Amino acid sequence: MTVRQPSHGLRVSVVSHGPAALAQELLLQMARECAGSVTRVVLTQNLPETEPRAPEGGWPFALDVVRNTTPRGFGANHNHALAGAEEPFVCVINPDVALLEGPDPLAALRDVAAEPGVGCAYPVQLDAQGRVEASERELPTPLALWRRRVLGRPQRRVDWINGACMVLPAAVWARLGGFDEGYFMYCEDVDLCLRLRALGLRLERAPVRVVHAGQRASHHDSRHLAWHVRSLLRLWFSAPYRAARRAAASADAAAPAR
Repeated sequence: MTVRQPSHGLRVSVVSHGPAALAQELLLQMARECAGSVTRVVLTQNLPETEPRAPEGGWPFALDVVRNTTPRGFGANHNHALAGAEEPFVCVINPDVALLEGPDPLAALRDVAAEPGVGCAYPVQLDAQGRVEASERELPTPLALWRRRVLGRPQRRVDWINGACMVLPAAVWARLGGFDEGYFMYCEDVDLCLRLRALGLRLERAPVRVVHAGQRASHHDSRHLAWHVRSLLRLWFSAPYRAARRAAASADAAAPAR
């Protein structure tokens, strides 16, 4: 099968840690809804899984299955999958994301990512009950985390968006060098967004809704909690974070008093 490489083609990276049914359903959804936009999907099986089953008539895109012999981190897996992408746009999407039926949602994200000044397009994320998730976040300073987690206060601005579903121009992805693999499982998306915005590019919400049914493992798994804390500490001492914090402080100082 010869796969086309149109000027608006999209390479999608999906990293699966099991169960295989999640990745299988997402692939089938992309085959039904996104055949006009997706040219290649790279499915990375970070743990042993069964082979995805093609729909009747086969996949409408090229499907590469990468089987890791040793599990790798979130950033490393996506970087490997998207390295050298020939498509003009790339997509990072979790296997626990469900695409809602309707016009091609990934095409809509790609079209927003193609707008001048946009570095990353993202959808509105809903939870399993249809409620809007807090996927748009402000800079995770200790004070901001305290306000959100303990006091339950809303986000004041959008400094980063979570990496469950994002589409970027491939040239922007290459310029950033993808995710920083020094992070493991957490904060890769924060760091990527901060570096992207430091280039003067925008995070832009697209008129697309997806369901993200993921659970935060760090809330109930001590190993994941340790990874999360370690990544936060690395972030707080990083140059992109310090630059973003200075920019946020300047914006706050310039804002009119309420």
